Amino acid sequence: MRIGLVGVGRIGALHAATLASLDSVEQVVVADIDPARARAVAKELGLETVPEVDALFGAGLDGLVICAPTSAHPELIERALDAGLTTFCEKPLASDLRGTQLVAERATGREVPIQMGFQRRFDPGYRAARDAVSSGRLGWIHTIRANTGDVAPPPASYIPTSGGFFRDCSIHDIDAVRFVSGREVVRVYAVGENRGDAFFAESDDVDAAAAVLTLDDGTTALISGSRYNARGYDVRLEALGSRDSVSVGMDHHMPLRSVEEGVGFPSATPYTDFMERFHRAYVDEMTAFTDLVAGRIPTPCSVHEALQAFLVAEACDLSRRQGRPVQLDEVGR
Repeated sequence: MRIGLVGVGRIGALHAATLASLDSVEQVVVADIDPARARAVAKELGLETVPEVDALFGAGLDGLVICAPTSAHPELIERALDAGLTTFCEKPLASDLRGTQLVAERATGREVPIQMGFQRRFDPGYRAARDAVSSGRLGWIHTIRANTGDVAPPPASYIPTSGGFFRDCSIHDIDAVRFVSGREVVRVYAVGENRGDAFFAESDDVDAAAAVLTLDDGTTALISGSRYNARGYDVRLEALGSRDSVSVGMDHHMPLRSVEEGVGFPSATPYTDFMERFHRAYVDEMTAFTDLVAGRIPTPCSVHEALQAFLVAEACDLSRRQGRPVQLDEVGR
């Protein structure tokens, strides 16, 4: 199969390399708003390139991978739908709620599959936690805790268009809570703070945040995160049940230092970023996409899942700004 890829930044280049390594993919055709960057990545990986994004839609593709900036997602998805191209798109669908809803509405009922990029759904730990919950081995779940801590903040230029902490960072924890629990969020209460660089406050954003999510079966989920976790990239999830409890990310790379006497855990070097931590998940995600293109599987992460996660993130941001609990029905479904 021939797979097109738009946007050869850090994650786009990783996806291109992964696709090129798969036996089922005959060629990867890349394009970028910066043609020189596309040519450089194509040369390094032995790929085909086209001079502009528009040319991809006439390149005889079987599927399209969208790794372009968020502002380009709606148009590219629409064009892929019209062209009948099975599509993978990095989250989010769009930069705001209305745009996200419009894309979801246009995709609903169309026969062209779209897979959204929430790579934690392909991580072995998150999948094992989901299985432990759904099988009943943990009993009934009373608490889920999820956390994301970046080693250092992204560039200042990224923040004004990021969508804010909950839509950009915590949305992965929100999706993970929904994925592992199999439940929907019905109410949120969120807080945030800005104690780091001034550029967060200048964009009306925060550099650390937390939220209490109430799920539709009464389970409490706690999510938290920070842009300043200098010891290492920290992504974990805990599911605590009436019979047993499990943890994702509690290995020797965990970026915590025990102060208990005689404890040598964890002992390995912490992960530095999301690409290192989730490398296997990204490979499995792209492998699943080729199976989707081939018609072997249904979409493993649909537009609906992306919309639901965005709605929760929207509610969290509204709660933070207004200092009150927010029902999901207030932001729409």
